[in-house]
Amino acid sequence: MNSVTLDAANAATTTGAAAPPLRLLFTGDADSVHLQRWVLEMNRRGAECHVLTRRPAPVPGAAAVHAIRPGGDGVGWFLALPRVRALAARIAPDVVHGHYISSNGLWAAACGRRPLVLTAWGSDLLVTPRRSRAMRRLTGWILRRADLLTGDSRDLIEAMAEYGVSAPCEELLWGADTDRFNLPPPGVREARTFKLLSLRAWEPNYRIELILEAVALLRQRRPELPVRLILLGGGSLEAELRARADALGLQDCVRFLGRQDDAGMLHWMQRCHVSVSVPESDATSVSVLESMACGMALVTSDLPANRQWIDLQGGRLVPAGDARALADALQALQALPAEQLDAMGRHNRGVIVQRASRRQHMDRMYALYLRLAGRPVAEGAAP
Repeated sequence: MNSVTLDAANAATTTGAAAPPLRLLFTGDADSVHLQRWVLEMNRRGAECHVLTRRPAPVPGAAAVHAIRPGGDGVGWFLALPRVRALAARIAPDVVHGHYISSNGLWAAACGRRPLVLTAWGSDLLVTPRRSRAMRRLTGWILRRADLLTGDSRDLIEAMAEYGVSAPCEELLWGADTDRFNLPPPGVREARTFKLLSLRAWEPNYRIELILEAVALLRQRRPELPVRLILLGGGSLEAELRARADALGLQDCVRFLGRQDDAGMLHWMQRCHVSVSVPESDATSVSVLESMACGMALVTSDLPANRQWIDLQGGRLVPAGDARALADALQALQALPAEQLDAMGRHNRGVIVQRASRRQHMDRMYALYLRLAGRPVAEGAAP
């Protein structure tokens, strides 16, 4: 052995070889901004991230995106399992993490690798298992194979317990990027026109048509006060919603802007006064947290997840599916002085900085991965 090789060997013995990066395998929808953000946050902390998906898309921070198309029916998810197992064996992750229990969670639970983390997104626990006994049994089978379960609201954590799980259940958020999503500069959020913003997808659960109906009622009650509704999100109901807006005579006050990147969402969050989110069911909504971080007042469905964040200091809770109650809440906020609306927004910003910072929650998640993988966790790191 020459001296250079000997010196290198001695150095490795003395200091220990550098540990390889933590290798994570995510199963989830690669085109979801929420999964993309999660992967990027883990990559920033040093992890090597792989994404196994039925919906391929570029994922910032991913070492690779592995596409498997299961077909259009439920059976396809099961038929794809041999390919899922083969890919998981080839990647050899330190931790597997399934995002969305009732579909991608199946692939994670059946891929043959441990430890296993599963994250519930909302409808996968609160709605889908109620559709049939078979779905409930499958959901329980998936959940009981996890070494760690996470959800972003208390009602999700409580729903997990109904399946007799033995794994720890952690309430852990995507959180809001409080550096990016911030209060508007002075003068940007002008008070002349009452501006409402919806960030939710144009899909049945999110009840965008109710917002249109409430705005129409608001204009009938106070026609002298200008109001504008900005609809971001996009989705399959676009044609129906445009037709409904026309039928309600809202052509001059509603803008259908569709999907936006973070910069586009921030632009409107900093210019609108109230963020409206009235789905039939929901866990903790990232768009609600981001709206709060930008200093907006909120009107949301009176659901358990929203009660964790919204009170009278920061907005209003309304019964899901009630357009008249929604109009009443919007009218009450419209009547407030601009200074009081601003105070509500500042209150909401404070709540997010204290309890829902993305950096804080993703640091905690990375520490959980390390513990599951048997890796050392830095002193003082969460959890």
